[in-house]
Order: sequence, then structure tokens, then C-alpha cells
Amino acid sequence: MIPISIVGAGPGAIDLLTLRAAERLKKAEVLIWTNSLVSPEIANLVPQECEKIPTSSLTLEEIIPLLIDRWKQGKRVVRLHDGDPCLYGALSEQICRLADAEIEVEVIPGISAYQATAAALQTELTIPGIVQTIILSRSSGRTGIPPNESLEKLASIGASLCLYLSARHVDNVEKTLLKFYPKDTLVAIGYRVSWKDESLQVVPLNQMSLTSKKFGLKRTTLYVISPALSKTKQRSKLYKPSHKHLFRP
Repeated sequence: MIPISIVGAGPGAIDLLTLRAAERLKKAEVLIWTNSLVSPEIANLVPQECEKIPTSSLTLEEIIPLLIDRWKQGKRVVRLHDGDPCLYGALSEQICRLADAEIEVEVIPGISAYQATAAALQTELTIPGIVQTIILSRSSGRTGIPPNESLEKLASIGASLCLYLSARHVDNVEKTLLKFYPKDTLVAIGYRVSWKDESLQVVPLNQMSLTSKKFGLKRTTLYVISPALSKTKQRSKLYKPSHKHLFRP
């Protein structure tokens, strides 16, 4: 039997799909997709006769039987997620349920919003001597986060901090971050990055909440807080004439 394909749609733009993701979509016979978060342009890559099932109003208990039923019919089933399904995509619980049904799956990664945001800003988030760590996390909302991953602990590192699913809690987020980052630390606020209605603002940390409210941001928003956004001219050792390595002794 053909495995169920769990596919990452990437940040939004159709030409940011991976080749493998596009190939699976073009051969799909059933598309079960996150219609509230994935561009219709991407969903329309499937053949005209493909069955399309939106999931924005469905629970896991409704989605899994659909996946199993269509797979048992011998159909090529694509479960399409926004971004990268390995990041805030409820991937684990779906794979576990399908494994219980003895159904094989494949996971196809997608470009994540933090990557699309950094690229749009032409910014490297790891600058030698300034910041070498990227943290992907979210604020504590209704679902909560483990106590040892509190925003205070993550912010105390001073790394490039990428926060998903946090726009509704931006007041508390800004207040917390100001305890650990200078108030003029730059923050990239990305809304639907790479979509046609993309909004991308870079503001000082102490204007993070004000700017979010000005643009009415509540969902599909990413915050990147990083010293790297200051466009430093710090140089890495990799291409320095004095730096020797295996291919340049």
C-alpha cells in the first residue's frame, strides 16, 4: 500500500514548496488539508478530480478516520500542513494514531516561517561573536508550555528567539523580553510571510506590542527577536585567508 504523505506547504508562496511536496500534491487522489492556514493556490496543485477535504473545523477524532478510510480505499492520500509539519503541526499525535492502525506514513518537510522571514529580511540569524543559537518556541497560552521552557528561561539566553502562536499574548511577551533584551533590540514581526498580503515590520522591542495592535495581528504571526537584525558587519572565520580547513590547508 502507498503510505499516507504528510506534507509541509511551507510559509505560503507556491514557489517555496519543495519539489517532493509539489510532486505528491500533483499525484494526490485525496487532499486533507489545513485550509485556514494553507494558500488555496497550493491546494489547487492537486488534480481536478482529487477529493479535497478541509480540516479547519474538524477535530483529530474526525480527521484520523478520514485518513484511514481513504487509505484503505487504496487512494493516494496527502495530509497537507502549513509550514513544516514537524513544528507545531500536531504531527506526533497523527502518526501515533495511524501507527495504531498499522498505516505507514511519510513526512515531507516544508520551509518554516522563521526561515522565510530571515530570507525576506536578507538576514543571517547566527552571527559569529554575537549570536550562534536560534530558539523556536511560543508563549504560554491555553495549551501551556513545560515549566522548564518558560519564556523567561529562553529569553535569558539572549539568542535569536523565534516565537510562533504568540500574537494574542504580545503584551506579556514584550514585558517579559524587556527583562533580558535591551529595549532597542530589533524585532521582526511577520504576518503571512511570502503570501500576497504579507506584512513584515522591523521595530525596537519596546514597540513590539504597539505595532502588533496597530496592524491588528492576532494569528498567523511570527516574532523574531535577535541581535542579528542590527545588520552587523561582524565576519566569520570560514572565508578568512588565515583560516585553514580540510579543503584549504
